[in-house]
Amino acid sequence: MKILSIQSAVAYGHAGNSAAVFPMQRIGVEVLPVYTVNFSNHTGYGAWRGPLIPPSDVAEVITGVEERGAFPTLDAVLSGYQGSEGIADVIIDAVARVKHANPAAVYACDPVMGNAKSGCFVAPAIPDLLRERVVPVADIITPNQFELGFLTGTAPDTLESTIASADAARAMGPRTVLVTSVERPDRPEGTIEMMVVDDEGAWVVQTPFLPMKANGSGDVTAALFTSHYVATGSAPDALARTASSVFGLLEQTYAVGDRELQLVQSQEHFANPRLEFEVRQLR
Repeated sequence: MKILSIQSAVAYGHAGNSAAVFPMQRIGVEVLPVYTVNFSNHTGYGAWRGPLIPPSDVAEVITGVEERGAFPTLDAVLSGYQGSEGIADVIIDAVARVKHANPAAVYACDPVMGNAKSGCFVAPAIPDLLRERVVPVADIITPNQFELGFLTGTAPDTLESTIASADAARAMGPRTVLVTSVERPDRPEGTIEMMVVDDEGAWVVQTPFLPMKANGSGDVTAALFTSHYVATGSAPDALARTASSVFGLLEQTYAVGDRELQLVQSQEHFANPRLEFEVRQLR
C-alpha cells in the first residue's frame, strides 16, 4: 500500500506526519510524506520555532511527486491539521489529480479543529473551510465528537445521537466516519469509546480512559485506521486494530509519565495489535 500524507512536521516529539508516518511504515505502508509546517515542536507547548510552509511550496513538492509517476500507484491521500487557509486548496487539488490517475484511490481527512475541553484551536477560517469545501470531497473522515458536532451542526452525546451525526456527516460526502472519542454520559466510569459508521453498519469499541493529554494521538489514530480500512475494506476490523494499537501506545506513554508519545517504544503494538477490545455492532 502507498499513501500520500500531507501534514505538519515537528523535530521534537510527535505530531502530524512526525506521529503518523512511522506507525504506517511499521505495518508495511509506503508513505510519501509532504510537510505543511516545519516546527521545532507541536504547538501544545505554547511556544515553538520554525516556518509555516507556503501553500505554493507544498504544491510544488506534490507536483514533483506527481512528475515521478507516483500518482497512479497511490492507494490513499491522508491529511490532518491545516495550519493555513491556502493548504486546503492544495490538498483538494492534489486529491483530484490523484483520483484522476487512480480512480480507486481514497481521500482520508482528519478534520482537526479542537475538542470539547479546549474549544477550537485552529485559525478562525479553518472550521468553515473544512465543513464547506474539504470534508465534502473526502471518502473517510476521522473527527472527534466535538468536531463531528461542528461539522454537522448537531450535539452528539449518546450512541444513538452520535450515529445520527455520523450519518449527517456521511450525507455531506464521506462514506466512512470514524468518531475517535465518544464520551456518552451513561458509559461505564473510566472508559472511552471509538465508533465507525459506513455503508455496511455502525460499530463501537470501548477502552479504558487514561487521564492524560496526548498530542499526536489523533494523528496516529487517523493514520492507522486509514491504512487498515483501505487494506481490508472492513470497518470493524480496522476499528479493532486501531483501538488496540492506540491504547497500547497511550498505555506505554502514560506508564513512563512522558508528555510525548512513546512512538518507537510502542511499535510492537502497531505491528501486532493485541485485539483485546470487543467491537460491538450497533446496526
